[in-house]
Amino acid sequence: MKEAKNGKTVPEEVVKMIFSNISSIYQFHAKFFLPELQKRMEDWSCNPRIGDVIQKLAPFLKMYGEYVKNFDKAVELITVWSEKSPPFQELIADIQKRKVCANLTLQHHMLEPVQRIPRYELLLKDYVRKLPPESPDRDDAEKALEMIFMVAKHSNAAIAEMERLQNLWAVYQRLGLEDDIVDPSNELIKEGPVQKISARNNSTSEKYLFLFNNMLLYCVPRVIQVGAEFQVHLRIDVDGMKVRELNDTQFPHTFLVSGKQRTLELQARSGEEMNAWIKAFQDAIDRKEKRSETFKTAVHGLELGTPALKTEELGRRAPQWVRDNLVTMCMRCKEPFNAIIRRRHHCRACGYVVCARCSDYKAELQYDGNRLNRVCQECYVFLTGRVVLEDREGKHKGILEKEAAEVSGRSLLCSSLQLLDKNGKGGTRGWFVIPRDDPLVLYIYAAPQDVRAHTSIPLLGYQVRDLPQGDSRHLFQLVQSRQVYTFVADTEELKRRWMRAMARSAAGITHPEEGEDADSCEEAE
Repeated sequence: MKEAKNGKTVPEEVVKMIFSNISSIYQFHAKFFLPELQKRMEDWSCNPRIGDVIQKLAPFLKMYGEYVKNFDKAVELITVWSEKSPPFQELIADIQKRKVCANLTLQHHMLEPVQRIPRYELLLKDYVRKLPPESPDRDDAEKALEMIFMVAKHSNAAIAEMERLQNLWAVYQRLGLEDDIVDPSNELIKEGPVQKISARNNSTSEKYLFLFNNMLLYCVPRVIQVGAEFQVHLRIDVDGMKVRELNDTQFPHTFLVSGKQRTLELQARSGEEMNAWIKAFQDAIDRKEKRSETFKTAVHGLELGTPALKTEELGRRAPQWVRDNLVTMCMRCKEPFNAIIRRRHHCRACGYVVCARCSDYKAELQYDGNRLNRVCQECYVFLTGRVVLEDREGKHKGILEKEAAEVSGRSLLCSSLQLLDKNGKGGTRGWFVIPRDDPLVLYIYAAPQDVRAHTSIPLLGYQVRDLPQGDSRHLFQLVQSRQVYTFVADTEELKRRWMRAMARSAAGITHPEEGEDADSCEEAE
């Protein structure tokens, strides 16, 4: 310190930062703790106890916590200033040569206070273990051991808290230190890259997630990483969040995160990584719910099946958007889409893909700060309570107006197939379903989420023919008189299943085949 005050080696404040509160610790031991123990040792024959002395002074040992928290920073400062200031380096070398240092480095001696409390705990444990049962010091010594244990716990907690704050600050720096994000009470649970699946063009883009105990930050890497490494695109509160796995054959390892502000379809790099993300989200949700007095029931994920929200959630939670490529017609009026006069739009309340005519309404959505958003007619009526003149409710559904997703969920068999044209060279791919409630009819949809089939084939009376595999294609036919339909399945096993199901329907057998269950659709997929 004298050298520092002379200003020749290192600034005085740097020395204070290196040694923290070591002076206070030394004064406590030199003037209080050591004299009290020495006095008791001198009077040991009359009063063989140390438990009461330790109990009285143990609370002051918590001052070690500050020193312990500062230790890593202190060692770093010594390294930096040894390189930066040759006089400082010479001074340290001179001190370490002294006999009192026993050829040990300054850093080694600075480690001694860090190890002091754990050593006290071990010594006191050994002392209590060796005390006779009738010893007058047993009760006081056991209470003193408990107090030393709490001091050690306080010291360890101080280290953990300092590490948490340092890690948190490093994350905030990577995010650009935005005012509405920086909060020392936050806890980082998990971070990592994911792929975001677009409902618009059915593509993926790289994103980066930071999951905290109270919020999810949805980020994109900056192209030019000067300062912040990521740009925050969206913040979603953990409060009210739901998460579940998605069974998507096109995008494996996908999961859905649904929050009040936004719903995201995300893809992990592997099944293990997906499970780790889902577990991290669910843990954060569960912890948030336990701390919240407003939650009456636990939330354990969105309902399986269609992505539609419950009616009571409309406008309060961001919906999962139905992907554009899963529908070929408006999910409300059932008119087919085209690129010119009937384009695709998304209802911001329910997430359905609808045409411009069916989404020519605006309503305030609570999850978007009660701002006006584009919604479909049905959601508009529900959210505003206003009556629309063109009311389609009560319209009788035609034979083709069975929704693909609804029918697929209770079908004898459903999957993608290709229906070849008459010359067998080309054809269209679609979604084929034999419903359980209409088992003698094959319904053909352009996409698995369409609300209307474009073709139906009554199967009764048809014959099912196997065709030899050609050009690696799995072919079979439906034949009745001069009417012939030729199908292509993706696999030989799927082809056999369809031939078996169609043959039963053609023979008028309406009950499910023995061993057939409600998961026929998923298995076929």
